[in-house]
Amino acid sequence: MTVTRAHRDRAGRTREALMVAAERLYAEHGLLAVSNRRIGEAVGQRNVTAVGYHFGSRTELVRAIMARHGEQVDGLRGRCLAGGPPGDDVRGWVECLARPPLRYLASLGVPSWSARFSAQVMTEPALGKLVGEEACARPHLRRILDGLGRRLDHLPPPVRESRGTMARQLVTAVGAERERALAEGGPRESWEEASQGLVDALVGLLTAEVTEPARTIRNPRQGDIRP
Repeated sequence: MTVTRAHRDRAGRTREALMVAAERLYAEHGLLAVSNRRIGEAVGQRNVTAVGYHFGSRTELVRAIMARHGEQVDGLRGRCLAGGPPGDDVRGWVECLARPPLRYLASLGVPSWSARFSAQVMTEPALGKLVGEEACARPHLRRILDGLGRRLDHLPPPVRESRGTMARQLVTAVGAERERALAEGGPRESWEEASQGLVDALVGLLTAEVTEPARTIRNPRQGDIRP
């Protein structure tokens, strides 16, 4: 059977509507609390298998939403790198890492759900790992992570890995909290101010001194004390 252009256009609009509805519902209620049926109903689909028809599974729906936003953010990171590599300055690499996601969120207007949706995805270990691996494969982000990693190669590998995880969580958390505050009519701190604070925090996190492992202190009266 020949698929007409009108049919493809309708399918494209339905697919887009499902992604928009799913992002909002997931952001507000969590991934596990929202069924595929509820997402379909939110866009007026009488077919309860609409999500399965257009995406195959919840995982593929989540990946599609994350990819749509991720590609836009990676484009902004590419612009940050367009003037040349930031050099040996850790802050320069962090600027290109952390500012683009918040600039993208600022462009979405109020309300938006992208950051809160991303925060929900990160609470699901399997999904978080999957979309994280796909994000790190994007060319501009990969270049930034490699460049930043070379400036931090003096750190022990476990420390670099741990701080990298904390950095990802911080970027997501700052965006989600700022997005939620705006949606609820909260303080009107600008996205630029939030970005600056985030960059400062990340530079401090990534370049902090590494302390020696805790050592056992012998107390003749109380026995061993571990500080």
